[in-house]
Amino acid sequence: MRRLGVLIASVGGVGYAPIAPGTAGSAVGIAAYLLTRAWSPSAQIALLLVVTAVGIWASTEGARHFQKKDPGHVVVDEVAGQLLTLLLTGAGWAGAAVGFLVFRLFDIVKPWPANRLEALPEGLGVMADDLMAGVYGCAVMHVLLRWLPEGF
Repeated sequence: MRRLGVLIASVGGVGYAPIAPGTAGSAVGIAAYLLTRAWSPSAQIALLLVVTAVGIWASTEGARHFQKKDPGHVVVDEVAGQLLTLLLTGAGWAGAAVGFLVFRLFDIVKPWPANRLEALPEGLGVMADDLMAGVYGCAVMHVLLRWLPEGF
């Protein structure tokens, strides 16, 4: 089970990218969003919940495997945060690109309470700070989408 957990935590090996693995994980989140943006709201929420639940387990396995609290190879948290940033926005390619930048900013800066959520145990802490960054990102995206042209 540990191997499966590490495989999922690293999003099929994307987390082993030699440069900016978190950014690579976010790119997978963008791809997942673009593939599912036409899904019903309940299906989009269900996807986010499944990625989050599986991600908590997989992140715990990844943290144990790499013997670090939040190893760089674990990027399933970026996928979940990116999906949350764009949740129910219906944003197109340009909006997804903006959402990518907005999420990466909040993920790197980690404004309160995201920075505190990292202290939660194991995979929950790995996932929680990125999900909080996703909450901030989602709020920003919904505000932007009110003011910018449809299809953004």
